[in-house]
Formats: sequence, C-alpha cells, structure tokens
Amino acid sequence: MDLAFTPEEQAFRDEVRAWVHSNLPPAISHKVHNALRLTRDDLQGWAKILGKKGWLGFGWPKEFGGPGWTAVQKHLFEEECALAGAPRIIPFGPVMVAPVIMAFGNAEQQKRFLPGIASGEVWWSQGYSEPGSGSDLASVKTRAERVGDKYIVNGQKTWTTLGQYGDWMFNLVRTSTEGKPQTGISFLLLDMRSPGVTVRPIKLLDGECEVNEVFFDNVEVPAENLIGEENKGWTYAKHLLSHERTNIADVNRSKRELERLKRIAKTEGLWDDARFRDQVALLEVDIVALEMLVLRVLSAEKSGKNSLDIAGLLKIRGSEIQQRYAELMMLAAGPFALPFIEEAMEAGWQGDFPGGEVANAPLASTYFNLRKTTIYGGSNEVQRNIVAQTVLG
Repeated sequence: MDLAFTPEEQAFRDEVRAWVHSNLPPAISHKVHNALRLTRDDLQGWAKILGKKGWLGFGWPKEFGGPGWTAVQKHLFEEECALAGAPRIIPFGPVMVAPVIMAFGNAEQQKRFLPGIASGEVWWSQGYSEPGSGSDLASVKTRAERVGDKYIVNGQKTWTTLGQYGDWMFNLVRTSTEGKPQTGISFLLLDMRSPGVTVRPIKLLDGECEVNEVFFDNVEVPAENLIGEENKGWTYAKHLLSHERTNIADVNRSKRELERLKRIAKTEGLWDDARFRDQVALLEVDIVALEMLVLRVLSAEKSGKNSLDIAGLLKIRGSEIQQRYAELMMLAAGPFALPFIEEAMEAGWQGDFPGGEVANAPLASTYFNLRKTTIYGGSNEVQRNIVAQTVLG
C-alpha cells in the first residue's frame, strides 16, 4: 500500500489549485470560510463555472463527457476545492443520479439528461425518504401506477434537501406490492414542475429551510422516464447510495473546518488552554485517520485491487467528526456563540458587546445543522449493522 502521491499527481494538484484560485469568486469563498448562508445563485453559480470547465461531473468517465480522472485525481480535486473555500458540489445530479443513468439508463435517457447535469443548468433533488421510511427505504409507500404510456404518482417524500430549488427529482416509487418490499420498487425521473407536485419547506432549528416535504397528487410521469426495468429500482438505489455514503464522509471539508476551529480558538483567547488544545489535537488525529482510510481505498483502486467495502465506516466516522468540530467551535466561543438572530446575521451584525466577533455569528447555526449528519444517508446505527454484516462477517 503506497499512500504517497506521485509527481504527476502533485502536478495535477497544482493545476487544480491554480485554476480554482483564479475562478472561484472571492465573495463565495468568504461565505464558505465563515459559514455564512449560501444562496441558490452562489451554489448554482459555482456549479456552472465548474460545468463550463468540464469539471462538475468530475467523477464521470470520458465517454459521458467527464474528465476521466483516476480515483486519486478526484480526491485531490475535492480537497483543493474544499481548502479554497468552494461550496460543496450539490451531489444529487452529478454524483448520485448521473452514475445511475450512465449504468442503467438507455441511450436516449443519457442523451437527454446528462448534458444538463454536466453543465449545472438543471438542479436535481432526491426523492428517497418518506414519513416512516428513512433508513428503511424498502418500506417506501409513494405509489406509481402504470396507465398506458405514463405513470400516475401519488404519495409524499420528506427531508428533501434543497427541494425548493429542484427542477427534476429521481424518485423511488412503489410499482408492486407482491413479494419482498425491495422487489416492488422502481426508479423514476420526475419533472418537479409537473401539475400535482407541491413543495413545502421545513424550517429547521438553525432557522434555514434546507429540507422540504414534497407531495404528489396524481402526477403524470411519462413511462419513458423509468430507469431500467420496472420493480428493479432497489438495485439502482443501492448503486446510488454507495456514492452518497462515501461522499458524506467529507474529510476535505473537515480539514478546512479544523483550521477554522483553530482560528476561532485563537481569536477567543482559548488557544493557550492546554485542555482545549488537547481536544483539538484529538480531533485532528481522527481527521488524519479518516483521511488515511480514504487513501487506503484510493490506493487499492489505483493498484487494481478490490476497494475496501467500507462506505458505512466512512459515513459513521465522517459524520461524528463533523459534529465534534461544531461542538468545539461552540465551546471556544462560549456564550458569544449563542446569539442567533437570522436578520442580524444577514445584515452582517453580531452585536455591540465585548467578544461579539463576527466569526461567532454562524456557530449556533452550524452546530444545530450538523446534528443531522448521524441520521441522514442511513443512520449510524443502521450503518453499524451493515458494517458488522459486510466487513466483520
């Protein structure tokens, strides 16, 4: 196992770093480094910049218009973007549904949907979770009934991330109630502007409407939007989830946020506290260990070996690390992390009291928001069961 980067890989890193530095808007980078609210224009604007370069689909093979990068190159690209303060690529289009369309969609579907994903013009949403069907996706109840050359969809999805911005949704729908629950699920692509689609934002603890409920009332979906075969959607869903859970580990963002934690601690005068520095050191060790785990997977892929089946482990450890750095930021700022007035933050005001550093303003928001990480994408309890079965035997 060789975890060192080759001279060619280092040169690739330098190329990506220079390009990102030249093309990432400073206003967006400032927001990311200080955990300020990113608008739809911020997120999609960066996606379109990457799309114009041909890098939004950074994991795509060349035959589908991607750069054809190796696993190591993809890792280096993500790391340089994160450290530069680029927004995380919204994964639902380029990282999740695109590989499913490539692997299981027909040529017409690939020609129709992939270009809009690659350019960043079309915003995709994920229609997986339902009330009562979070980690247990096999229990989805949203129904799609075939009527002639279309499906009639009725039901509800929930926790749909940024669904208020969605143009299209990839949807797990039930097309049969016979046999095991997994055997009656299909994978359907749905235009969110269709009559009968209602999106209702859910306001979270941090004041944001990051997630949504989506209702389907006799929504007509052309049968040509079915991916693969009817009742085989569970296979396609598992293919997609392997991309989602690896992506959730997000070690590169954790490395960037570690540096932010250190800046906050120094600003608040807590860096000289040995006990606090011990906690930061422990966090840094965990981040390095997670990175080594990621690099082990990359090394295995580079050498042509079967990569380790550890998507669950990456998700578990990555999500716990995200929660830990949010907690330490709150501890560093103490009571000055508590004020959370949405309108004041938007105006750039944190208060005229001693210790009211602007950097503290988003800390409560970040802390509240990251409580979700051990739940979404398959809760960590469920992931531990999967790891026990697939890794430990």
